[in-house]
Amino acid sequence: MPTSIRSSPAALAAPIVTALLASSAAVSFALWAGSDVIEQSQFAARWTARASFLVFLVAYTASAMARLFPGPVTKALLRRRRQWGLGFALSHTIHLAALITYLSLSGEERPLGVLIGGGLGYALMFAMALTSNDASQRMLGGWWKRLHRLGIHYIWFIFLFSYAGRLADPDRIQIGLVFTPIALAALGLRITARYKSLRRGRAATAG
Repeated sequence: MPTSIRSSPAALAAPIVTALLASSAAVSFALWAGSDVIEQSQFAARWTARASFLVFLVAYTASAMARLFPGPVTKALLRRRRQWGLGFALSHTIHLAALITYLSLSGEERPLGVLIGGGLGYALMFAMALTSNDASQRMLGGWWKRLHRLGIHYIWFIFLFSYAGRLADPDRIQIGLVFTPIALAALGLRITARYKSLRRGRAATAG
């Protein structure tokens, strides 16, 4: 969750507040739509995950968007990428609470592989959130960049794996058809931006 920024407190807080509002809206709608507490918690877990994914996409693609489509909006997103990352950590923690509530109430069990894979994702997310400051960046040196690069790509993979898995479920295939291409498109933006930067670097060297 990189990019140190200097801006007004309101601008710094906006991505985090946006993430909180999105997750709160998801929980509120789940409480309204569910017929009992188990269904309410199930809906809350599902919908907060989707809200978190959308917030995550901003942090994941901010740099690529700024390179490919330079302008005031994309530059502002890039300057606040750290805050969008922290907003994602907040919204996904709300998702975790909703998921734990649902699993506790329903008695549903998840495969060990899912628990390990998801647990690692949360460990990386919290590590990134705790080190999303200039002091940690200076202290960790090169390891800071490795941690955040590994973490953000691993979390992207978890989202992709989760939504792609919906494609095999007739009851949830629509969700897979919507969010799987979005996840792949986000990766495509990063690859395209990276390729553009490499080409520009080679051209500058050749010149």
